[in-house]
Amino acid sequence: MPRSYFWTMLSLILHQVDAAYWREWEMFHVPGGIQGFLVFNLAAIAVVLAGYRHVLLGTPQATLYAGVCAALGVGTFLIHAGFALAGQAQFHLPLSIAIIVLCLACAAWLLSDLRRLKVHLARQAA
Repeated sequence: MPRSYFWTMLSLILHQVDAAYWREWEMFHVPGGIQGFLVFNLAAIAVVLAGYRHVLLGTPQATLYAGVCAALGVGTFLIHAGFALAGQAQFHLPLSIAIIVLCLACAAWLLSDLRRLKVHLARQAA
């Protein structure tokens, strides 16, 4: 699970770098504009980095953080797919699209690892 978490986290952080270029705070009408966007990213990146530590250490909270990270990856893809279908012009460059697809692919990988871990833990408990 550490590898799939790492790649999901990395794709999410890379997406946020790209989101700054596209002025994503305007798409979401974030209060405070860029300042609100930065506050959101401070909190979101802190959570995924703290989660990575939990995953690496194998703490009891690791599965919770992995679920949150995977949900962020899937959510990123779904939200931006919706924006694309609605005709938004942002995130239309090939690497922007690739990063958003990578968020989904890595999140699916993380969810698969998470499911496998939960099955393993359930068998150990039985």
